[in-house]
Amino acid sequence: MREQIRYLHYSIRTEQAYVHWIKAFIHFHGLRHPVEMGASEVEAFLAWLAGERKVAVATHKQALSALVFLYQKVLGVDLPWLAQIGRPKSRVRLPVVLTQDEVSRLLLALEGVEYRLLGQLLYGTGMRIMEAIRLRVKDVDFDRQAIVVREGKGAKDRVVMLPATLMPVLREQMARARILWARDREAQIAGVHMPDALSRKYPRAASAWSWFWVFPRSELAVDPRSGQMRRHHLFEQSFQRGFKRAVERAGLVKPATPHTLRHSFATHLLQGGYDIRTVQELLGHADVSTTMIYTHVLKLGGGAVRSPLDALRAALPAVDRWSLDSATTTIAPPYPTQPPHQVWMPTATYRVVVAAASALA
Repeated sequence: MREQIRYLHYSIRTEQAYVHWIKAFIHFHGLRHPVEMGASEVEAFLAWLAGERKVAVATHKQALSALVFLYQKVLGVDLPWLAQIGRPKSRVRLPVVLTQDEVSRLLLALEGVEYRLLGQLLYGTGMRIMEAIRLRVKDVDFDRQAIVVREGKGAKDRVVMLPATLMPVLREQMARARILWARDREAQIAGVHMPDALSRKYPRAASAWSWFWVFPRSELAVDPRSGQMRRHHLFEQSFQRGFKRAVERAGLVKPATPHTLRHSFATHLLQGGYDIRTVQELLGHADVSTTMIYTHVLKLGGGAVRSPLDALRAALPAVDRWSLDSATTTIAPPYPTQPPHQVWMPTATYRVVVAAASALA
């Protein structure tokens, strides 16, 4: 399974996910070999995921794709029932978007200079979390104020802006990373991971400063493919845990994740008047319809549509409008032992109550 995935140049994340679902499928059916199983076993496993585990639609599709890959690409079994298995229908969900004030509070709540810089980079450039964590020294161009995102989603490259406010802090981060790089060179630690066959084509590139991580991990780690002990980049799980703590400290009620900063970046650019094609290129979307989801976010909360209640209130005479400058009146308590208390009511209601009381008097 792993050999076939690497032969087709799938990402390591796809490899890990597919292997996970194949293991789960085999264990679900009592360690039976996949060749001995067919459509009923596959459907039973998928029904268990949807019914018992309550997995999301995207997770359901990922498990099905792993099984299709196993039978077609690995086992070479092209059975007609594979095409007949129904795929769950995707649901259109609006992304969570933070206001600029919420983003400021969140970034200030991030602990540590490294985590705060990483959060600012996600919001300031619109990069995905793995694109920012895998950033290398050579891909930061201070002269052009640009960052080259290498091997983003779909193995595509793109160029994003480098915020001028982050340039001094980013230089300091690189200075701290260079200390770790120099320490590794003295200890003769294997260089950083190189994509594809570049380590054979350029044997010394893995140890060069230009290929080093901007956000290196403080401890050494084992390369999951080569098995070598080398300097890895920062683990995304560590930043995700720190981000979750920052959301709580900032007092945010929205279910924000690091990817929320990317959504906020796109929405705030559209609010600033930038055209959707520019935002599409910065985000690296292959289709503009993916970027169009942020135009729906802009319409929430009266951003583009005015409530008819506001129009009704504007059409009322000034004397009859309900105002926040409403009057208060003292209400006598039902029992003599209770003190009087103040009750808020709209001005128009207060006038009706006064008129009724005068008539009764």
